[in-house]
Amino acid sequence: MSNNGLVTKPHYPILDGLRGVAAIIVVTFHLAEPLAKGHLDIIVNHGYLAVDFFFLLSGFVIGYAYDDRWHNMTAGSFFKRRIERLQPMVILGMTLGAIGFYFTDSTLWPLIHTVPVWKMLLVMLIGYTILPVPLSLDIRGWQEMHPLNSVGWSLFFEYIANILYAIWIRKFSKTALSILVVVSAIALAHLAITNGDVSGGWTLNAKQMRIGITRTMYPFFAGLLLSRIAKPTRIKNVFLWCSLLVALVLYMPRIGGAGHLWMNGVYEAVCIIVVFPLIVYLGASGLIQTQREKRICKFLGNISYPLYLVHYPLVYFYVAWVSNHKGVTILQAWPYALLILTGSTILAYTALKLYDEPVRKWLRKKLK
Repeated sequence: MSNNGLVTKPHYPILDGLRGVAAIIVVTFHLAEPLAKGHLDIIVNHGYLAVDFFFLLSGFVIGYAYDDRWHNMTAGSFFKRRIERLQPMVILGMTLGAIGFYFTDSTLWPLIHTVPVWKMLLVMLIGYTILPVPLSLDIRGWQEMHPLNSVGWSLFFEYIANILYAIWIRKFSKTALSILVVVSAIALAHLAITNGDVSGGWTLNAKQMRIGITRTMYPFFAGLLLSRIAKPTRIKNVFLWCSLLVALVLYMPRIGGAGHLWMNGVYEAVCIIVVFPLIVYLGASGLIQTQREKRICKFLGNISYPLYLVHYPLVYFYVAWVSNHKGVTILQAWPYALLILTGSTILAYTALKLYDEPVRKWLRKKLK
């Protein structure tokens, strides 16, 4: 999930707004997760597909922003731009996770209070690089790549996609890129249908790495292909309808149940392979109708990435509370969930204005 950070081309404000809508739904997914008995009955059952949507948006924006700049840009300068865009919030997100770590001690994570400070700080420093933490440093017990801020796993794969693009795949012809996208789509569909979903990618083992790579390759490079072949038209009321479509896809209940897992896999494959590219195409074609709509899209786009990186350290507190109050119902939990959602949004906007934008401005000068 990323902006291009450039001012030399027109922006796609509706895509920014849709990224914000998806980021908010991710937060609601993480708030609904601990209230479920298992992965089959989460209220926001397909919220994790927002990550696949972010990958597709990222591939589209990267292609749009950089494909025609390689005559005067090196891979090194490209990576500098990506680091300047992505890393400040990664560092803040890991720091927030470290600050809150010992305060999330609960029946769910009984060993947190036994973790020495040096080990927690080591995990934080590794997290700053976005490299996965080895399982020997799994200080929370969830087998996360980043135990201080779980969502860091998707940024790890975002970087992998960016590296592949810069050193190799940017040179692909449309035909070669199309072949890669088709093969990646087949791999994604196979994963979804055989597993029953595409959920996963956040653990440093062979199975989860396969899931993470498979979830990254199709949407990112389908977005890149879309940026090369799509010829956006001008369509009205796109932001409203695309926002509703994103919400419909991500809030859709689990399909098929435990007896027919493949049905849910088919649903998710269709959403990622067909519906998400359609939404991005429509978003790129959309016309902003009013100044109010423009402001909404700008706000949602601005907070989307900070919200994604800062919300999970707060969600850990909420998960600990749910764990410590066995049998808590949705009616009992929703005020706390709303508090976390509101607090995350305020924290994201504050981080954007007081930290992310100033640091990126400083880095832009230093990395020239």
